[in-house]
Amino acid sequence: MSVSQRIRNALLNPAWVCFTWAGITVGISMIATPVRFTAQSITRPVALDVGRVVFAALNKAEFLALVLLLVIVRVSGRSRELWAWCAVLILIVLAQGAWLIPELAARTDIVMTGGELPPSSAHAIYSSLELIKIGILIFLGFSSLAKR
Repeated sequence: MSVSQRIRNALLNPAWVCFTWAGITVGISMIATPVRFTAQSITRPVALDVGRVVFAALNKAEFLALVLLLVIVRVSGRSRELWAWCAVLILIVLAQGAWLIPELAARTDIVMTGGELPPSSAHAIYSSLELIKIGILIFLGFSSLAKR
């Protein structure tokens, strides 16, 4: 097998998208965000404002990763076996982008203006979806490696 054929096969394997996407999500959601709130030199409103910007950008990057994953899954001929998992990822990214991120951004605005936050489960739902998304991406990544 030639080098160019090996590169083509590697690029057509959904694993690289899954692992890259999972790594970005873990880095931002599970590491950088909690650490930001432990920094003593940053106020809570500033940390929340930075988080709002970062998570809006993350959602855009995840949308692009999702589109790339769907294209690679389709081109690789693995649509049938991976479609259900990709559908769950579609629902998660859409729910986060269309509902949860805007709701959490609105809550950030309330905190930044000194208001009181009403009870909400949006953050818990967002965090749960992040864990599910990461789990699916890791599962798809290893499944894709195992099939090659």
